Amino acid sequence: MEFSDNKPIYIQISDGLSEQVLAGKILPGERIPSVREWGATIGVNPNTVARSYDILTETGVIYQKRGIGFFVCEDAKEKILASEKRRFIEEELPAIIKRASLLGLDLKQLI
Repeated sequence: MEFSDNKPIYIQISDGLSEQVLAGKILPGERIPSVREWGATIGVNPNTVARSYDILTETGVIYQKRGIGFFVCEDAKEKILASEKRRFIEEELPAIIKRASLLGLDLKQLI
């Protein structure tokens, strides 16, 4: 996994796992690597991975079975889609509309 400088690594890790769920590479009910396993695989401190897993747990994307590991929630894909759609509409779309307006582009040209 390659990291960029514009976003904290723990956010990039949680975003990456969410993308894998959306792409169907990780399925509902499937166990994901442990904090230590994933940290070793991608070359980051396990504490960084733990922060990512905390975010994913808080948002209902994954859950932990004590002593067994972390698993993808059955409705993870729907939760991720709802969150990403909201973020796109609230954060990304306004910037796109502003840029298009500055460039003199109308909706027809954008489509």
